[in-house]
Amino acid sequence: MNETMICAVGNVATQPVFRELANGASARFRLAATARYWDREKNTWTDGHTSFFTVWANRQLARNAAASLAVGEPVIVQGRLKVRTDVREGQSWTSADIDAVAIGHDLSRGTAAFRRVNRADTAGESASPPQPEPDWETPASEAAEPAPVA
Repeated sequence: MNETMICAVGNVATQPVFRELANGASARFRLAATARYWDREKNTWTDGHTSFFTVWANRQLARNAAASLAVGEPVIVQGRLKVRTDVREGQSWTSADIDAVAIGHDLSRGTAAFRRVNRADTAGESASPPQPEPDWETPASEAAEPAPVA
């Protein structure tokens, strides 16, 4: 497939809009990505041009994005870039959309607490019973004895 995959880093510019449609959940929000550069004359970081993208998420990603994102939060979005040109009222408009594959908070600018979605809450999917956490500790009796050499 000849798709343009991109990774955009920016801020959530609009509150995510969530819709439950006949073919599954959908959510969209605007992403503002501002280029920053070092201005040697001013000896400081300066904001450059801001690009706006409409980010589209589907199914579980849509539910999680709507529940997790708020305006102003720094995020990283990976997905397929779709540039559209349209003529409205005699004027040509160009829009850049991202069909998101993954969305996450930008941890270089803050912290986040991940919460796994309970699969039983997901419509149309069968839930598996929770599995116990594996015991990663080495028993003291095994740690004290050296391994035999073959």
